[in-house]
Amino acid sequence: MTMRWGLSATILAPTDAILRFAAYHLTLGAHRLYLYLDDDNRTAHDALKAHPKVRVTICDTDHWSRLTGKRPARHQVRQSLNATHAYNRRTEVDWLIHMDVDEFLVPDGAIADQLTALAADTTIARTRPMELLGGSTDAFKAFIPQGPDRHRIVASLYPEHGRHLRGGFVSHVAGKVFVRTGQPDLTIQIHDALQGDARLPSVELPQIALAHCHAPSWDAWRGALDYRLHKGAYRPAMKPPPNATPIHTLLSRLADEQGEAGLRAFYDEVIGDSPNMRARLQAHDLLRIHDLSLDNHIRIHFPDHVI
Repeated sequence: MTMRWGLSATILAPTDAILRFAAYHLTLGAHRLYLYLDDDNRTAHDALKAHPKVRVTICDTDHWSRLTGKRPARHQVRQSLNATHAYNRRTEVDWLIHMDVDEFLVPDGAIADQLTALAADTTIARTRPMELLGGSTDAFKAFIPQGPDRHRIVASLYPEHGRHLRGGFVSHVAGKVFVRTGQPDLTIQIHDALQGDARLPSVELPQIALAHCHAPSWDAWRGALDYRLHKGAYRPAMKPPPNATPIHTLLSRLADEQGEAGLRAFYDEVIGDSPNMRARLQAHDLLRIHDLSLDNHIRIHFPDHVI
């Protein structure tokens, strides 16, 4: 029997971004989307609710009262609580993955077939990210697996700042995990799952990439920087690679000592799209080109929504 898969996401984003994310994964074959809107976005809610494969929740006071008593201040906690809530709903899928609105699964072949092929005792299956080049819509840097060559490759790609970045990414390298449904005492975390207090081991899904559009442009990256430094991906709690400067310290220091010029130089070296960047990645077989065609999917699944 072919496995059915679904995804959950806690989303605070413009309506167009929400519908692009939903429509893309419906086209990929998701059997169910469990979407939790982190604000009172009635336009997105009404469009999503009309689709038979989407279950949408507005995370209002009543939602948090039922779930945990009050709305958690940290968005990471809200994400985990909602993902666990989706996992514990009446089972409609065989596998569930928690994702963010700027992440898109890119499989080589049908996702359902790949999940069906996993061993019966596999509970967690991990998809690794590829990171969008800023300013591009279809060019990504590929994930570099851990091993003796990773440090050398990253240093050659990004000689100034690469040693401070895990795998050469400004965003996460942990990826996201599919979790087999029906397991007892499961808590879904951002990049893992716990059974009781034990972190569950995972197998890799090398034929499914996670396209992470973390920094689609300089303006987008710079506009999100302060939030990420204090509450998001660059907050002080994020651990750096061994013998490296934490990214929070690195970016704060660049801003304090070199201002916008220092931040822009960092962006251009490790994030921004350019012929030089593509050539460097291509030399290590790390350049991936994939057109997500997001607007096309909206027209299929939400034809009444005007882009």
